[in-house]
Amino acid sequence: MRRMRWLRSTAASAILAAAALWGLGGGEAAAQGKQLTLCWAAWDPANALVELGKDFTKQSGIEMKYEFVPWTSYADRFLNELNSHGKLCDLIIGDSQWIGGAAENKWYVKLNDFFDREKISMDDFVPATVVGYSQWPKNSPNYWALPAMADAVGWTYRKDWFSRPDIQAAFKAKYGRDLAPPKTYDELKQIAEFFQGREIDGKKVYGAYIFTERGSEGITMGVTNVLYNYGFTYDNPKKPYQMQGIVNSSDAAKGLEFYKELYKCCTAPGMTNAYMQEGLDAFKSGQVAMQMNWFAFFPGLYKDPNVGGDKIGFFVNPAGPNGHFTQLGGQGISVVATSDRKDDALAYIKWFAQPAVQQKWWQLGGYSALKAVVDAPDFPKSAAFAPQFLESMGIVKDFWAEPSYAQLLLDMQKRVHDYVVADKGTAQQALDLLVKDWTKVFKEQGKQVASQ
Repeated sequence: MRRMRWLRSTAASAILAAAALWGLGGGEAAAQGKQLTLCWAAWDPANALVELGKDFTKQSGIEMKYEFVPWTSYADRFLNELNSHGKLCDLIIGDSQWIGGAAENKWYVKLNDFFDREKISMDDFVPATVVGYSQWPKNSPNYWALPAMADAVGWTYRKDWFSRPDIQAAFKAKYGRDLAPPKTYDELKQIAEFFQGREIDGKKVYGAYIFTERGSEGITMGVTNVLYNYGFTYDNPKKPYQMQGIVNSSDAAKGLEFYKELYKCCTAPGMTNAYMQEGLDAFKSGQVAMQMNWFAFFPGLYKDPNVGGDKIGFFVNPAGPNGHFTQLGGQGISVVATSDRKDDALAYIKWFAQPAVQQKWWQLGGYSALKAVVDAPDFPKSAAFAPQFLESMGIVKDFWAEPSYAQLLLDMQKRVHDYVVADKGTAQQALDLLVKDWTKVFKEQGKQVASQ
């Protein structure tokens, strides 16, 4: 009850604060000396957010400060900050998988009352982002974040190479079909094999870039794009936490085998621990024909003077024999429960949720999850990668968002990397061990884990 009264008080204060900010019509409105610190990862969309935030400061008078850290240390840095009840961050754009732990550990302010009073409806946002970034428990009307940065895994390809008459002719002679962006993973592997070791403009190139990083989340965020499409799921939808025969099904093992085959046949040498930046470097340097990466990086790639513009193309994660999905990325924005500036932080979220602000966010290089932006008739023509992004957001799946997600992730990182990169055991053995790992984690959390 104390928690509920506190939430109501916080929301009511936020309404008064927001009324002061916008009712007086300017940044000089009683906000002198105020500031907020927003925490996120250091990447291109963060730069866009800084630019966008200038409008908030102009309207509210509240100075925005930012704490951005590299992705490789993002989770460690901010999960430690939240867990220690630190006061560095007033607002945080936290990863989708943090939402369960953040809710149950009371790291974030619950936003239901605030949303109701400010008439911010989650129905106005792309459903997958609401479930993925905002809700805990999942598929329940309990909101801990506003969808902030929609994202998913997609692919880039060298459109200029694909369009060369000599390359097209050679591909058709070998495979009996036209060279085009792949619709299935079998087609992708065929194209990757075709380009592997081929000389283009006097330089040896390679077929594909995929995620293999071991330390944080990389190889998991890569392999799931194949596993989902071979039939892998995290548990039985009708029996939560039942993983035996599902996580380690024969179809899932075939998907893991495929990812290893793609890694072995068609990637550049030395890519044993590679994630986002290594993929960008490989593509920008003209090393690979196709690249797996997050849509968040595609605006920058499209602007690249060497491989952007007419030279780059985009395609949705290909389908597999048992489905067509892609890995969800992205984050929601939350008010940190230990902040001394909750009212101002809530005012920022109210401002950020406005359709005009969301439209500008997209135009600057962020990825809006607001339906008014992405469902607009002209959205598919607003960027070269917009149609693929829109399609991808309709087929996303995500990793566990349980409070114990960090250990679940470390377990999958180890088992998959050991098999794919380090050549330890078989795919079936890797997934069998993963089920044992995850079963142990959930039992320690007091979950009922069904064996069949």
